[in-house]
Amino acid sequence: MNTEPLVVIVEDEPKIAQILVDFFQLEGFKTQIVSDGLHASEAIKASRPQAVILDLMLPHKSGLTICEEVRAFSDVPILMLTARVDEIDRLTGLNIGADDYICKPFSPREVVTRVKVILRRMQKTTQQQVDVLSYKNLQIDTNRFVCKLGEAPLDLTPVEFRLLTALVRRPGVVLSRESLMKNAYDDSRIVSDRTIDSHMKNVRTKLNQAQAENNLLHSVYGVGYKLE
Repeated sequence: MNTEPLVVIVEDEPKIAQILVDFFQLEGFKTQIVSDGLHASEAIKASRPQAVILDLMLPHKSGLTICEEVRAFSDVPILMLTARVDEIDRLTGLNIGADDYICKPFSPREVVTRVKVILRRMQKTTQQQVDVLSYKNLQIDTNRFVCKLGEAPLDLTPVEFRLLTALVRRPGVVLSRESLMKNAYDDSRIVSDRTIDSHMKNVRTKLNQAQAENNLLHSVYGVGYKLE
């Protein structure tokens, strides 16, 4: 990881907390210990960690209550530690937003591994979300090479798809023909302005076929094109 992610460890047993600190720090994480439940939610809100290790049984306030409080302001991954292994506690914890459980006694290495798995899954989900672009009622899924205007699919060539994607990434911004050329062709070929204009004409035609008078694509005389 390029930056050290922060893990808040809410645990009232100092030896367990320190063991977790040692293992997380060995894997490149920063750590913060909160030793009771009273101020746990406030500490998590203030520090904005990438993950929380939350003991179920804490002084002053239970881990389930803290989990519920945290979910009111954050989607941070929460892994709960518990010595209570009955199914009711597990289901209750998951229903209020815990991402995972691990039972005491546990392997600290397993705790670190589970947190890393959760963070990787979240990163992948975030990346997939980023790859779906939208502007007004135009949607582009760059992973699946799918483009829709409203509910109507657009049958775009690869060059047209890349051109429209470049415009959707920067709505309202005029992209020059040179800039569009670089987005359309990844082999540094030289094409004329008329070639870009021809592709953009085709894109406009397909937008109009999908939805008449959509008024999304605009040409700016002597400069280039924009979506607005």
